[in-house]
Formats: sequence, C-alpha cells, structure tokens
Amino acid sequence: MSQRKRRAGMGTAADRAAAVSGRGRDRADAAPATGLGARTRPAAARRQAILEAALTEFAARGYEAARLDDVAAAAGVAKGTLYLYFKDKQALFEELVLGALTPIMDRIGAARLSPDIKPLDVIEMFFALFQKEVLGTPRKHLLRLIIAEGPRFPSIAEFYYREVVMRGLALMREIAGAAVARGEFATDAAARFPQLIVAPLLLAVIWDGLFSNIAPLEIDGLLRAHRDLISGGGWQP
Repeated sequence: MSQRKRRAGMGTAADRAAAVSGRGRDRADAAPATGLGARTRPAAARRQAILEAALTEFAARGYEAARLDDVAAAAGVAKGTLYLYFKDKQALFEELVLGALTPIMDRIGAARLSPDIKPLDVIEMFFALFQKEVLGTPRKHLLRLIIAEGPRFPSIAEFYYREVVMRGLALMREIAGAAVARGEFATDAAARFPQLIVAPLLLAVIWDGLFSNIAPLEIDGLLRAHRDLISGGGWQP
C-alpha cells in the first residue's frame, strides 16, 4: 500500500514537474516572439515600421501631443531602438515630410528637363502626383499639421519652407516661365507668383480637414478650373 502510494506520489510529482516544465517551455516559446522578432527584423524594416507608426500617431494626436513612446510601441520596437534612427520627435517628423514630398519634386524636376514634355504637361503631372501621393493618403495630415502648428513650432515651419517650399516654388517658377515663353500661358502672373500654381492643392488640404464631412470638394473639377484660369483657357492636357 505504501509502495503504491509512493509510486502514485512519484507519478503525481512527475506529472506536476512535466506540467511546470511544459508551461515553462510555453512561456519560453511565446516570450521571444515579439522581442526577438523585432530584434531580428532588418534595419530598413524597423525604420519603415517606425515611420508608419509615426505617421499614424501624428495624424491622430498632432505634432505637440504625439509621444515617441507610443510610436515605438506601435512599431513594435523599444524606445531606445527608435533613437538609433531618429534623434528626436522633430527629426522623425521631418523625415516623414521629406519622404512624402521629395519623390514628387524629384520626378517633376526630371520631367522639367525633358525636351519632349511640354511645361503644361509637367504641371499636369505635378497635380496628378500630389493628388495620388498626398491628398489620397494619410500624408495630407502632415501638411495640415504644419499649417496648424507651425506658428507654435517655427522650427518645423522653417524646415518645411527651406526643404520643400523653396524648391517647389523654384520648380514652378521655371516651368511657368517656359510656358509663358511658349505662349501656353496668357500672362506671366504664374511665373512671377508661382504660389498661384500650388494654391488649389493647399486649399484642398485645408478643405479636406475642415469640411470633407459637410461638403466634400471635387478636386478634379477644381484643378480643371484652375488650369483654365492660369492658362487663360488655352490648356489642352
């Protein structure tokens, strides 16, 4: 009897040990899934995850209220890992802005140099790219943040002017000047004030943020009207 009890006790103890060991293995198998996965992701993938999480965070909370802790958590990385890629919140925001708009300006700059593309067609390309890559994506929130919070954070406004506005206006001025020289623009107004070319795009960004749920803006129609306005009705895309 005592031997059977001892054997039963031994079996019970063994079962308990196996159960504990099994739970330990389960925890060991489960625990590294997030941490190890984050550590073994390629650096480019971690960086992209941070950027995507940051865009969501800035869009939801604004520039001032956005927290890097939340960005890191959403990206599945430690906060210290985030700082390996971006030194602070402003650097992260600036990278998002450049990533959204620099490719557009690069393509427009290349098209401007092509002798086979008319100046009006380059502007048409600019409108189409901006609609697709900015107005049609969460990137539009970045521009709204700059407009809304730039006065309180002049460093981000200065950065945007230096890296985006100056370059964009220089491109539009050259393109409009070429259009005037070819007789495609009725006046040189757009060459003197290239802000006129981009004005409806900024209007679309602001309108979308304020009135999209009340009176959605028909952007295609707005841009067609704007083309006729700046070209004196001679635009034939």
